[in-house]
Amino acid sequence: MKVRVKFSKEGPVKFVGHLDTLRYFQKAMRRAKIDVAYSEGYSPHMIMSFASPLGVGVTTKGDYFDMELNSADSSKEMVRRLNCTMADGMHILSIRQIPDKKSSNGMALVSACDYLVSFRKETIFQDGWKDQIESFLARENIICEKKTKKGTREIDIRPLIYQMEARGESIFLKLSGGSVNNLKPEMVLNAFSDFLGQPLSPNALMIHRSEIYADLGNESDHRFLPLECLGTEIE
Repeated sequence: MKVRVKFSKEGPVKFVGHLDTLRYFQKAMRRAKIDVAYSEGYSPHMIMSFASPLGVGVTTKGDYFDMELNSADSSKEMVRRLNCTMADGMHILSIRQIPDKKSSNGMALVSACDYLVSFRKETIFQDGWKDQIESFLARENIICEKKTKKGTREIDIRPLIYQMEARGESIFLKLSGGSVNNLKPEMVLNAFSDFLGQPLSPNALMIHRSEIYADLGNESDHRFLPLECLGTEIE
């Protein structure tokens, strides 16, 4: 049986890196006595994969990992047992059964992510910045430099920004995600700050990821659906 686990990660644990988060959940599964399936061979390990690894310092209320189980209790019972083992800031939100096939893999399905970006008080933009978002998005191209293993290259991030709007003193973003066209909110905000002529200082942003989506539509007609909705509750 293959299941998808949705979790939140907030507070000081946001500084725990991806590999340590993976190890944390592996230990939590053992403590909660979840019957996780292991790989075969000389070095067996839990069959577990994260949909979109979270950057250090980023909080979330909508992240996922998939795992295989040999047997399962109800979703409600497994969530309860796991939450009894969680450290402060970590919380299991749901566990749902998903189709047992390669095309249902969360990592392969990721197409977009929601973010809420807040600013530290000393780095907030000057008055009037909210009125400039529409003009920023109205540009045909937004060219940025992206660092890769082979150096840097220019990319147009405008097609990868699906939504951008002010929410109070924060900015909501729906951005392209996944292994091919993954756009980070830092790149968008740095481009916006350059557009305003108000460069951001290092560590100016506080980033929260609120959801990860699959796209059931196409490039011209997106139909984003949270990864959680692609599974069913185990009774």
